[in-house]
Amino acid sequence: MGGAVSAGEDNDELIDNLKEAQYIRTELVEQAFRAIDRADYYLEEFKDNAYKDLAWKHGNIHLSAPCIYSEVMEALDLQPGLSFLNLGSGTGYLSSMVGLILGPFGVNHGVELHSDVIEYAKQKLDFFIKTSDSFDKFEFCEPSFVTGNCLEISPDCTQYDRVYCGAGVQKEHEDYMKNLLKVGGILVMPLEEKLTKITRTGPSAWETKKILAVSFAPLIQPNHADSGKSRLVHLPPVAVRSLQDLARIAIRGTIKRIIHQEALSRAGNGLKNPPRFKRRRARRRRMETIVFLDKEVFASRISSPSDDNNNAEDIEEERPEEEETKPSELKPDPPVNFLREKVLSLPLPDPLKYYLLYYREK
Repeated sequence: MGGAVSAGEDNDELIDNLKEAQYIRTELVEQAFRAIDRADYYLEEFKDNAYKDLAWKHGNIHLSAPCIYSEVMEALDLQPGLSFLNLGSGTGYLSSMVGLILGPFGVNHGVELHSDVIEYAKQKLDFFIKTSDSFDKFEFCEPSFVTGNCLEISPDCTQYDRVYCGAGVQKEHEDYMKNLLKVGGILVMPLEEKLTKITRTGPSAWETKKILAVSFAPLIQPNHADSGKSRLVHLPPVAVRSLQDLARIAIRGTIKRIIHQEALSRAGNGLKNPPRFKRRRARRRRMETIVFLDKEVFASRISSPSDDNNNAEDIEEERPEEEETKPSELKPDPPVNFLREKVLSLPLPDPLKYYLLYYREK
């Protein structure tokens, strides 16, 4: 499902479209979406479709539409240090974006039915950590994935601050999902064809809000035909950070603060802000969600603040503050990874430098 916003040419343009349509509404969510390129989670032969607002499925690998993920991220109201459980964690795309917000002292667990998808998710996670410059802009809560049916989680498991289920939940499993939450926690899941947000306000008190009309494949029921017994899913233990890890987090945080102070100092010495570049014309469109279900297509209108201005003329986005330059001069310099440069310049043994950089390749 998807189709609520027009296709982008790259990840940033996709995020621009989601912001304009009011699917992305907060800075934390925007930063997480921009930090991880959606195309990195596609197989190479399908990457041309990565920036369309559509779901993608190939075999057991599945990604929901960007407009769905953005609504989920906003509804979860994520904050540093919280615990998160992703039921049907799939490629790990959502779990990795959540990990950027949770920070180093959060908990980030995922349960996925298919072992081949778990391996795919681990490969994508490893690629992000080792190669993406975005990784160094955050302190990351690395997700841990386990294989199993999310309806067979061990009853002695810990409860979580935030839970998301990426498959349609039948009414008879609603209480099961609710019991995974701590008091004060938030559960987001497709329930009766509606993306639903449930907040646990007390030991047996709940607030429910319907967010969006959706169509998800239903949860797969446990199959006990072979042994007749349930195969309990044991979630990863909540690990305590090692002293070595805590030192790395502290040192990286100190270096980032120094870099920030140096940048402020340079700006205070009369350094001009770089010119903003002209963007393309933007046409406001009425937003719709298109739902693909087998061979049938359903469309449901989503209210958007821009709907009230549909008859307005095309709007022109911001002009550059300085005079236009030739197209060849509009290309900005490649971004500099200041943290990496600073670490590599320190008078430290190479193994320690590489440890501070998480042994990243780039």
